[in-house]
Amino acid sequence: MEKDLDYYLNLDWTLIEGEDLGFEGEPYHYIMIEEIPSFCFCAKTIEKARENYKKQLKLSLMVMLESGEHIKEPGEDDEDVDWESLCP
Repeated sequence: MEKDLDYYLNLDWTLIEGEDLGFEGEPYHYIMIEEIPSFCFCAKTIEKARENYKKQLKLSLMVMLESGEHIKEPGEDDEDVDWESLCP
């Protein structure tokens, strides 16, 4: 199976949802993806975050695929990663 953008967009990612305060003390909601530590999407409400995080996920995955970066899939153990090829 070819692991293209559509393949990755349809995986069952491990979402981490939360709420925090911005610099001005206003609350915001965020969605992070456990398998992609650099991913975080923020919105004023959790509903908006859930509705729109996939747009940013798509852009993030496009960059990762284009750069040849390893994309850790849900359920993939860290032991499966070939660290020598990632960290020369």
